[in-house]
Amino acid sequence: MLGPDFIIKVIVISASGALAPGPLTASAASLGARMGWKAGLNEAVGHMTVELPLVLAIAYGLHYVFQIPIVSTAFGLIGGAFLLFFAYLTLRDALRGGGFNVSDAPRYSSAVVTGATLSLFNPYFIAWWIGGVGTPLIMEAFQSMYLIGIGILYVSHVWLDYAWLTLIASLGSVSRLKVSAYKALLIVLAVAIAYFGISMVISMVKSL
Repeated sequence: MLGPDFIIKVIVISASGALAPGPLTASAASLGARMGWKAGLNEAVGHMTVELPLVLAIAYGLHYVFQIPIVSTAFGLIGGAFLLFFAYLTLRDALRGGGFNVSDAPRYSSAVVTGATLSLFNPYFIAWWIGGVGTPLIMEAFQSMYLIGIGILYVSHVWLDYAWLTLIASLGSVSRLKVSAYKALLIVLAVAIAYFGISMVISMVKSL
């Protein structure tokens, strides 16, 4: 049986991934500057559409597939390319002419799709679950209570993603009150997202 000690352990360990600065956090703030807190909520939904199947797949042995170098490298390169494209779009919005309307919503991106893509093609996210962090928790939950255990594990973990991304998007939306702050925020976020993308690509190329 899985007791409160297991749930506390999952929450503490999950915080190392969910609350760490990264592509999801940066993109939530970027989209939040245009869409408000709902951007973070929707991005968490997209993240979950990838994460939950991954957790179930790991429980049934998929972690062996991602240990194949060419598979992990391919996912990393695709993810890095997406981050660079997202950074370009964010920077374009910051530098475009004309005024900004508080009610403007991004025309180029869905927060759900962004959350799913940044999760699916993020080798660090995959490694967090498949490496020495997430897999032991999954195995403990699955071996103890099978799918019920996985459910307890995932609920204990995923609420942090929803809370964190929604909070970050809400903070990002505050910048819409002032055009200069809005532009400055988008430029900073574009640079941060580009940094994550370049770092990811370089890391994958070095692994070839």
